[in-house]
Amino acid sequence: MERIGDLLPETARRLGLEDELRLVRAAGTWAAIVAEHVPAATGATRLQRLERGVLLVDADSPIVAQELRMRTTELLAAFRAAPGGLPASELAVRVRAP
Repeated sequence: MERIGDLLPETARRLGLEDELRLVRAAGTWAAIVAEHVPAATGATRLQRLERGVLLVDADSPIVAQELRMRTTELLAAFRAAPGGLPASELAVRVRAP
């Protein structure tokens, strides 16, 4: 008997979904980091993608975006060090349109 979490990476690889699985895991890691480091922004940000070392994040409001930008160094360091995090050297934050 095997745990489903242990089967997912191999199944995703066979189906060509490795990048999507990696992004989902990274999004969960991002949410946890925001909850820990910027509690007021919990649930107000979404990781959209990681491209060429740039972490693209949507924020629900300008004030949340500003807080993320002010804490860029701290957030990126935590993201890189966390299980499920990916190597990111830059944070790009955009405000989602209502």
